Amino acid sequence: MAMEIEHKFLLANEQWRPHVRRSCWYRQGYLSGNPLSSVRVRVAGDRAWLNIKSATIGNRRHEFEYEIPLTDAETLLNELCLKPLIEKTRHFVDHGGHVWEIDEFSGDNLGLIVAEIELSEVDEAFEKPVWLGEEVTYDVRYYNNNLSRQPYKSW
Repeated sequence: MAMEIEHKFLLANEQWRPHVRRSCWYRQGYLSGNPLSSVRVRVAGDRAWLNIKSATIGNRRHEFEYEIPLTDAETLLNELCLKPLIEKTRHFVDHGGHVWEIDEFSGDNLGLIVAEIELSEVDEAFEKPVWLGEEVTYDVRYYNNNLSRQPYKSW
């Protein structure tokens, strides 16, 4: 069984930008309003995935991800997913032996920038960079499936 262990933070400043090693534009949508899980379709470049994640609040959740044909993903996003879709640029930054994923949202979530770190163990130590702000791991407003229902612009 796949398990995701992740912490999510706001950004304190822009000092992370010079350290971006690559970026990728993402477009994703949600297929289900099930209170126990989210079912997501994501397109990144010329690849696509179907993702199922438990709706657990916190830093540890079940997660399953499967690559699907790009044309199927585009149809799902355009015709079956709840709107608005999530649009963001994901920046990858190496720091302290970990890869930080910094999501810079656009569309209805324009202005929101969130940093995430995935860990191997719940109690794994990690170095917090100087550009890291408040931790929002336990604030469900920052979960992507909630941002698709209540976008940042409406807060």
